[in-house]
Amino acid sequence: MHTNHNQAVDAVMDYHARTKHAFHRYARGPGYLDWASQPDPFRRYDGAPLHLFPFSNEDASPPYAALYAPGTVPPRTLDHPAMAEFFACALGLSAWKEFEGARWALRCNPSSGNLHPVEAYLLAGPLPGLSAQAGLYHYAPEEHGLETRTQYARATWEALSKDF
Repeated sequence: MHTNHNQAVDAVMDYHARTKHAFHRYARGPGYLDWASQPDPFRRYDGAPLHLFPFSNEDASPPYAALYAPGTVPPRTLDHPAMAEFFACALGLSAWKEFEGARWALRCNPSSGNLHPVEAYLLAGPLPGLSAQAGLYHYAPEEHGLETRTQYARATWEALSKDF
């Protein structure tokens, strides 16, 4: 049994050595992308309630110079519109591209070509406009909304957030 275990470990280590990135080269791959078997770029959870965000036409961003002047950018209230703007700017879709029948989304935070896009989750207390309960939410960029993954009783949320 010990020999089989060593052979299995050796096989895994050999595969890792042959396929990992190195300082002087990229990881070895098949040399092509299998376009027919790409994963869905937009993760969704079946049956999860979706809370759509509004799209805002106003730019609430501070002037660039204000970022370097401490105290000139007032804090923003954490509410539904603020969360909508945060997710749109940080992880939302910036454009749709189309070429020869293929269509794909560009994201504000791209995954550098990987087939597993960036995912975001929000763990928050009660938020006006979203929920009167604390909860864990998944950001759905295609729809620009939050999917409820779970909600917490008040006592549970207080225990989770007591040190923050």
